[in-house]
Amino acid sequence: MDKNLSTAISELAELETQAMYQKDFLLSWEKSDEGIRSVFKIAQTLRAFRKRNISAKLFDSGLAISLFRDNSTRTRFSYASAANMLGLEVQDLDESKSQIVHGETVRETANMISFMADVIGIRDDMYIGKGNAYMREMAKAVEEGYRDGILEQRPTLVNLQCDMDHPTQSMADALHLIEYFGGIEKLRGKKIAMTWAYSPSYGKPLSVPQGIIALFTRLGMEVHLAHPDGYEVMAEVEQIATKNAADGEGSFTKSNSMAAAFEGAHIVYPKSWAPYSAMKRRTELYAENDSAGIKALEKELLGQNAEHRDWECNKALMAKTQKALYMHCLPADISGVSCARGEVTPQVFDEHRAALYKEASYKPYIIAAMILVSKFPKPAETLEELLSTARPKIR
Repeated sequence: MDKNLSTAISELAELETQAMYQKDFLLSWEKSDEGIRSVFKIAQTLRAFRKRNISAKLFDSGLAISLFRDNSTRTRFSYASAANMLGLEVQDLDESKSQIVHGETVRETANMISFMADVIGIRDDMYIGKGNAYMREMAKAVEEGYRDGILEQRPTLVNLQCDMDHPTQSMADALHLIEYFGGIEKLRGKKIAMTWAYSPSYGKPLSVPQGIIALFTRLGMEVHLAHPDGYEVMAEVEQIATKNAADGEGSFTKSNSMAAAFEGAHIVYPKSWAPYSAMKRRTELYAENDSAGIKALEKELLGQNAEHRDWECNKALMAKTQKALYMHCLPADISGVSCARGEVTPQVFDEHRAALYKEASYKPYIIAAMILVSKFPKPAETLEELLSTARPKIR
């Protein structure tokens, strides 16, 4: 028996996880502190299982439905990896090949794809006021299907990114920091600069910075959100960050200075996003099928971005930090590599490349943990049973 793993599982057993059982994971701020900690602890345990060649296959059969309404590499493969690790088979729902194009309702689609599904992962981040609302409509439909006896089991919904939050990303980022600094308590008092950075493209979702400021303030961190004037995120998420900072004994600061955010920071997260007001207009224009208006907005936003080319993470800014860890959800716009001028210089990116890839590697375990804590009423006992048998993943 692995003593370190047994200790971790014992610590998990002390956390309140019942509130997570048979529940969807749509927004991080809807979950309790102990619920969030339980996901971290399960993810760490699953990662340790894989390093020790212990199988975590808990399902003999079942589907993990994959619905991506936006392009994805890391999250798509992380979801598939998580499902496979637990024993589920991934089935993509390609809306262009379904009856959705012929007017099939969300209620009908939700039930038709859920007959033997254990989890539904959805990415819907393109339109303000739409993505999270769609997930909730889907959740309501499967709940009704289960209640009416159509579905033998109710599949869990996992938010793989919406217009409001990207919980699998922010929690993977947090787990990266927990491992990097040596424990969740070590994050208290650490300053993170969540800053806008220049990109030669427009329309990038707000859910990454919103997820970071909402979650990291709960961990007792000093969160500094910086962006040029006009690049505000959702006011309601800022309010959540302010409240979480007060409750978690952290802090939440806003400014229009990248340099001020970097000053004395332990972690920096320079990432481009589109202004909330612009994304809201974009949603309205798409709803009206106003192609001319969309093109005009794109031109306007690209021009607005171009006024802030100096918002680039470089060696001079990094020198203002406390030898900060550079983070990014990837792919980053690297100046002189992926674009002429972008979010970060190649010198800074290359220096942190290994850490960035490790940051991304935690996402499959976070997703698997979200699934496990929802599908098994006593996750600590479930993991203890896996550990006691220690069936090898590779024989």
